[in-house]
Amino acid sequence: MRFEERELKPYAEPVTASLLKQGEANFSVQYVDGDGHIPIVETWVFAGRKLSPEDTGDTLYFQDVESYRDGIRYDSATDETARFQVAAEENIKHMFEYERAIEELMRCSLRRRKMAG
Repeated sequence: MRFEERELKPYAEPVTASLLKQGEANFSVQYVDGDGHIPIVETWVFAGRKLSPEDTGDTLYFQDVESYRDGIRYDSATDETARFQVAAEENIKHMFEYERAIEELMRCSLRRRKMAG
């Protein structure tokens, strides 16, 4: 099995708020360490914008994929049945579309190889 070769940009390309589509999966890639060697990857479904009356216009909601697949939505969710990430548009630099998440993990792999010597 072989995966196609690709040129990676030296920087991450997170999803922009304008490209988010309700009900579509996005991938959070964050790092435990400051060097970007130990990633944490989670799948989140974009639940929508400004779902609470107190929200400003740029408030975005992401729901854990498990509860979303179980049919739970923001209006019916409780703290025990679903998890949500709530963020302003400018604070989603850790959220990626699938291919961009893969590329971020490839950059991580290259950093790890370099560290190992």
